[in-house]
Amino acid sequence: MSPSVALLAGFVVGVVGGVLIAALLRRRPRPVVDQAVPADGSAPEAVLSRRLLDLIDPAVVLLDPDDVVLLANPAARGLGIVRDTRLLVPELLELARTARDGGRRRAEVSLPASVVGGGPRQVGVLGVRLEGGPGPGTAPVALVLQDLTEARRVEAVRRDFVANVGHELKTPVGALSLLAEAVEDAADDPETVRRFASRMTHEADRLSRLVRELIDLSRLQGGEPLPELVPVEVDTVIAEAVDRTKLAASAKQVTIVAGGERGLVVRGVESQLATAVTNLLANAVTYSPDQTRIAVGARARAGFAEITVTDSGIGIPREDRSRVFERFYRVDQSRASRTGGTGLGLAIVKHVATNHGGSVSVWSEEGLGSTFTLRIPLAAADRAATDTGSAGDEPADHDLAGGPPAADAPKGRS
Repeated sequence: MSPSVALLAGFVVGVVGGVLIAALLRRRPRPVVDQAVPADGSAPEAVLSRRLLDLIDPAVVLLDPDDVVLLANPAARGLGIVRDTRLLVPELLELARTARDGGRRRAEVSLPASVVGGGPRQVGVLGVRLEGGPGPGTAPVALVLQDLTEARRVEAVRRDFVANVGHELKTPVGALSLLAEAVEDAADDPETVRRFASRMTHEADRLSRLVRELIDLSRLQGGEPLPELVPVEVDTVIAEAVDRTKLAASAKQVTIVAGGERGLVVRGVESQLATAVTNLLANAVTYSPDQTRIAVGARARAGFAEITVTDSGIGIPREDRSRVFERFYRVDQSRASRTGGTGLGLAIVKHVATNHGGSVSVWSEEGLGSTFTLRIPLAAADRAATDTGSAGDEPADHDLAGGPPAADAPKGRS
């Protein structure tokens, strides 16, 4: 538990203990919660203390020497750990008894989903004996609980992220080291030096791309405030993304075909949207066979611009579709290593979509290809037009809406 939580817990216990201890020692089944306010408008200390307990975030439970709940604030009852005058979690009761004998105890307790609902929660608990009773184990105890679930989740994500970054950096750095040794050993063989130098360039590019995408992802996840959203033309975003990807596509003789509605305008950051669509196109190029076609286009639907990228590549197995937007997750590790992928491209797309109030989804079948759909809110004028003109429309049955793959796209697409 952090020092600030401990300080708050001590303050709460001190205030409540000083005001309510007399009531606790009389072992009433429930404390007197409501007290009359004097005619001069001043509130008694017990009322002010109870108001404080009701307002604070930590859950507070007061137990008498028989483990009967005398007081539980709304945060405690919201956790579901108290029912009437009973404390439902055996670990908390055990901690209270230990604190009653030892004076003060700290622990982390996992609250089961059956108690709190919506999934298990991890809480930090401070148990404090409020006042010595007439004999051992006869004092009332206060339990202060701070929900640590999100903090522990963030810590786990951070650990995984650091471990993944270390692993991803290790591969190109190790390759560069080995190639440098090989170049040194082959100093008298110009052809071998050129070959190894070409591989060094490839690994250096991969390392540079990884660092750049890590910086981009850090910014998108809240490291920097999102710039002001301004009107952005979807046609400009798509054109920029196609231009950035055409060199890699040409190398595999992959044709990128642009289509869909023209003139759509969204509110966003043009550079981020262009990066997101570029990552979708680059992903499609990477996992498409040579001499195939990729379709990219946009349409307005239900107040959003839907930008879709469809390929006729290897497809994504059903069990992997829900994870492709995770950082460093790759469906095919061996293929990703050969293509130099970082595993961050689709994670960046997801965060761009989230920061713009939109979403990204995928339709895919193994051997048939994939369609990624990026949904971004339309600007006000375009949204009004869509709401009146296309509300309730069914999805169009073509490749830009997740239908047949790009190789079967209708003729005449520009």
